[in-house]
Formats: sequence, C-alpha cells, structure tokens
Amino acid sequence: MAAVRSATVRRDGRAALLYLLPAGVLLAALLVYPIYQLVVISLYDYGQPQAAGAAPLVFLGLDNYVSLLADVQFWTVLGKTVGFAAACVLGSLVVGTALAVLASRVRALPRMLLFLAALGAWATPAIAGSYVWLFLFDTDFGLVNEVLSGIGFTGMEHHSWTFGTFGTFGLVAAEVIWCSFPFVMVTMYAGISAVPKETLEAAALDGASVWRTSWSVILPAVRPLLTIATVQSIIWDFKVFTQIYVMTNGGGIAGRNLILNVYAYQQAFAGQEYGLGSAIGVVMTLLLLSITGLYVRSQRRSAAWL
Repeated sequence: MAAVRSATVRRDGRAALLYLLPAGVLLAALLVYPIYQLVVISLYDYGQPQAAGAAPLVFLGLDNYVSLLADVQFWTVLGKTVGFAAACVLGSLVVGTALAVLASRVRALPRMLLFLAALGAWATPAIAGSYVWLFLFDTDFGLVNEVLSGIGFTGMEHHSWTFGTFGTFGLVAAEVIWCSFPFVMVTMYAGISAVPKETLEAAALDGASVWRTSWSVILPAVRPLLTIATVQSIIWDFKVFTQIYVMTNGGGIAGRNLILNVYAYQQAFAGQEYGLGSAIGVVMTLLLLSITGLYVRSQRRSAAWL
C-alpha cells in the first residue's frame, strides 16, 4: 500500500512539473535574465560612454557596492524607504481588511457600490491619481485647504502639504494606500466569504465573542490570503516610484523625500552611473527577498502555533 502511494505521489509530482514548466520558462525569460543583466552591469564602470559604445567597459568587481555602502545618503534613503513602505503596507492592510469586514456585513447594493468605488481607485493610473491628489491638496486652490479653513481651521489656509518631510511622506503614503487597499479588500473579502457559516454559528452558540471568533475562527481561515496580500503590498510599496517622483517633483527639496527607487533613478539616469544604479537595484532585490522570506517564515510558525 505504501509503495502504491509513493508511486502515485511521484507520478503526480511529475505531472505538476510538466504543467508548471511553461510558466517556469516564461518567468525565467522575464525575471531571471533581467536580474542577471542587472548584476552584471553592477560589476562594471558603466556610464553613458560605455552605453553608447564610445568607451570600453572597465570591470570594477564589488567597487560599486563598496561605494554605495559607504555613502551616508544611501543609508538615509534606505531608512526613509523602510519607514515609508511600512506605513503604506500597514495602512493598506488596515483599510482593506476593515472595508472587507464591512462589505461582508452590508446588503448587496451598498456592497456593490463599495466595490465599484474601490475598483475605481485601483484602476486609476498612478500618474493620474498623483496629480489628482496634488490638485486636491494644492496650497492655493486645493479643495482640502478650502474645506479645513472653512470649518474653522484658519491656519490651514494656504498650507503647503508638500514642503515638510513628514507631511510630504504622509500625503504620498495616503495616495499609495488609496491605490493599493482595493487589492487587500477584495482578497480578504474572498477569504471571509469562504468561511463556512456553520462554523461561525457554532462559535456563536459556544458563547464566543466577536473578537474571539475573529481571532480563533476567521483569522486562521484567511491567514494564507493575508500572507499573500502582505507580501504583495511589501513588494509594491517598497519599490514605489511614480507617486514619489510626481508628488515631490523628483524627491523633494534637497532630496528630503527620496526613496530607493527614485535614488536609483537619479544615480543611473540623471547621474549616468548605470553601474551604481544597478547596484542599488540588486540591493533592493535582496532586501525584498529577505523581508518577504522572513515574513512568510514567521507566518508559517504562527500558523503552526495556532
């Protein structure tokens, strides 16, 4: 019996590999090769003359990485990037999950309107959404300043939302959350809807509170989806570019609102140091892999504990 089961498992494994092979080839073409080229470029003195073929490539080894890690600005930008991404991820998860719970408790028509509004925000191009938010929070003509000053907050008249470092990051984070919470909302709503009603009714009959039911029944059921939503949010929010670049005009005054993606763009294209920009890209990739790997590992441990 054990031999038959083992043979069945091996046969199913081979069939699964055959089904996954086309997707694996496509991923290798779209991901592995570009990452390989990114690593190769990061090892050379690769500027505009080299890109145009007017100068030979000079192999630097790890010099670009040494220069990057010795740069104080890099560590400052990295710290700001981690803090900004953490705020965006946390905000997206909280807003998306809260609205998913709300959608699961309202009638069909309000739920449909809620999903249409959320999907409208999700479908809005990042550039268009960034300019809309800039217009709403404009110093002289913004609707937000007019409303706040009209209800008694006279100090907000002609207030600049994009001058201070933290205020600017907060505004951009709000726009990023507005764009990304629908994914979390739809994902979590699907998980909540999949929880059997009989299970929830049994928990209620046993006297479980709403908090206890959410923690002991709903959370374990939606944990895989929550992990997916969190990992996706980390990847998206850690490498935000468009919103920061548009809403801060390239990183803010004196680079006060730079994050790694914009910093890499400035080094690679504005500074024509493609090798150094590629090194920043490699570091970002390694950081994302480390963060997501640690998160998934912690989720597996906590799931086993539950």
